[in-house]
Amino acid sequence: MRFAKAHGLGNDFILVAEELAPADIGPWTRRLCDRHRGIGGDGVLLHAPAPDGIRMRLINADGIEGEISGNGLRCLAALAVRGGWAPPRHVVHTVPGPRPVDVMALDASRYRIATDLGTPLTGSADIPVALDPPRAPALDWPLEVAGRTVRVTATSMGNPHCAVFVSEPPDDRLLAEIGAPLERHPFFPRRTNVEFVTILSRSEIRVRFWERGVGPTQASGTGSASAVVAAILNGFVDRRVRVVCDGGVLEVDWPEGGHLHQVGEVEVLFEGDWLVDRP
Repeated sequence: MRFAKAHGLGNDFILVAEELAPADIGPWTRRLCDRHRGIGGDGVLLHAPAPDGIRMRLINADGIEGEISGNGLRCLAALAVRGGWAPPRHVVHTVPGPRPVDVMALDASRYRIATDLGTPLTGSADIPVALDPPRAPALDWPLEVAGRTVRVTATSMGNPHCAVFVSEPPDDRLLAEIGAPLERHPFFPRRTNVEFVTILSRSEIRVRFWERGVGPTQASGTGSASAVVAAILNGFVDRRVRVVCDGGVLEVDWPEGGHLHQVGEVEVLFEGDWLVDRP
């Protein structure tokens, strides 16, 4: 089975043509993503041609399908341009909808990509979160987690997110101690991605991520976007924000009433052949 490996700021993916994936995709994905007995990755991106670009399915490292990945769709866009499957400007089709991209090659392996991530969702029923009656936005909501009260702002970029605002970035222990139970808190019917957000200025934030179905990640495209949306809704930042992740920087722009746009780099690392014929 032919595959490619790419990452966006350390958020790494295995890219495979959808026609090569088995029907029982969970065990297969978990084996591929195993960092000791597989290729290693935060998820698998299955791709297939589309008339105006390429289609994408995301399977997280735990073997469960997700809706969208901002870093993942940029990785796939870079591979599509590198392979001649799509022009620099094309559309990546995801479960939440089409996401236009503009790909610029920086060298043989690195690409800088601008993405239209669409309109953020802020209504509790759309995210979804368990609020009755529904409300929009779901700001500064108190949840009991790991023996403490944590206040979250919930949003969606086509996949559920919650932001926790902190005075300084959490260490790895605290990231797991709060992130893991928040991911599976009953407040989030489809689980959630978690962003720990520190406000550095009106135009810059620092974020650490606990990703649904993965755990800690060095970066997240939709997570960075959702962190900015949450910070804007709370009045902490302006509409154009630099997001500093463990793995690098993403630029996010959300004009009032408009689509959210994001710019960041990805790297296509290598291609290879997977030889194992079983999970």
